[in-house]
Amino acid sequence: MDWDRFAQQMASMARDLLAQRSVDATLERITASATELVEGCDAAGILVLHGTTVETLAPTDQLVVDSDRLQERLREGPCFDAAREGEGVLRIPDFSAGQPRWPLFTPQARRLGVGSMMGFLLFTVDEDLGALNLYSREPGAFTEASELAGWLLASHAAVAFSSARTHAQLKQAVTTRHVIGEAMGILMGSHRLTEEEAFDVLRRFSQEHNIKLREVARRVCEQGSL
Repeated sequence: MDWDRFAQQMASMARDLLAQRSVDATLERITASATELVEGCDAAGILVLHGTTVETLAPTDQLVVDSDRLQERLREGPCFDAAREGEGVLRIPDFSAGQPRWPLFTPQARRLGVGSMMGFLLFTVDEDLGALNLYSREPGAFTEASELAGWLLASHAAVAFSSARTHAQLKQAVTTRHVIGEAMGILMGSHRLTEEEAFDVLRRFSQEHNIKLREVARRVCEQGSL
């Protein structure tokens, strides 16, 4: 593997990841980069585990979705374990050989068209765990160099994802604050309330009806009242 060229590609990808405008765009660039930069990789995706429910993000091929659904149904598989158990790297070099750790998943994945695969722990967010998963349709496609390249990509991806998510959260917080302020202004003007009283009306309505405060504020902005 030409590591000098790979380093240049990784540097370019890192800049590109940080330039993406949304979390979804960042994730899509991560999986696309995997197929471009990791030798032997035919498809890539990100598996997120919400308790025991699997969510597939930014898949580059239907094979990724099918594999994730299979792992969710069987409750076993390298990507499922990478996310659930927090293992840094899991690799199955050849699906035509038996895998004692995943006796149900391996033969069924082979029938889906999986020849070899790798899973890399990508992030931990509260109780949601994720893994970057790389697939090849050929057995023995991933080498130690492929694994190192995938691990480096996953490390960059984790930083980029965290940055994109933080930016999205800040943007949502600013938007929410603006909407709440606008709703308070409407209530203050229409009901002769103080700022504190207007906020208390929004807060109590939110609690009594089990509706998020920003949603209550949005309704006031759209309807002019509660």
